[in-house]
Amino acid sequence: MLESYLILTAPAEGEIVEKKSRFIAQAAPVQSEEEAYAFIEKIKKKHYDARHNCFAFSVGGENPLLRFSDDGEPQGTAGKPILAEITGADIHNICIVVTRYFGGTLLGTGGLVRAYSEACKEALKNAETHLMQRVFPCRLTMEYTDMGKVQYILAEAEIPAETEYAEQVLITVKLPVAKKDEIIKKITEATAARAVIDIGDEEFC
Repeated sequence: MLESYLILTAPAEGEIVEKKSRFIAQAAPVQSEEEAYAFIEKIKKKHYDARHNCFAFSVGGENPLLRFSDDGEPQGTAGKPILAEITGADIHNICIVVTRYFGGTLLGTGGLVRAYSEACKEALKNAETHLMQRVFPCRLTMEYTDMGKVQYILAEAEIPAETEYAEQVLITVKLPVAKKDEIIKKITEATAARAVIDIGDEEFC
């Protein structure tokens, strides 16, 4: 079962030049196959005068939909290397289009694979990402006397928390699957089971 994966938080771009051919990689976050193809068409219109606009995308968390295209380049020299960079970086819900402006010199299959891969790496190097994790939303209700102990446990585990103060203290957190049982055990022991722990349904966040 997938525990975590990365997503883009904003579009990113990278470019390399190989024997006078320009390879411009543009990456964007996408939520569906339709969004991916819309982005591809947008780049094709922007670079209508380019020799090739090759692409790959990954949509979905668990068992993502994977697609790629060489767009006229020799089979296996463009789309697959782009997709390999996406899956190798474990980024989901992403589409990358690499535009090639031909520089007059043939690069050969190995040269093309390297060039498309390097262009993607440049774009991903410039990208801002967010780690999506499988978590359990959790509400912790406690007396003020127990608040400090619970806050210490959460801070030690680097779990962000939202706190509300009323007759009792209500702390809302999202516990990563890998840490959930350990943190709940610590909170239960530290408060002598006085803290009321309500755990919601598992989700990605």
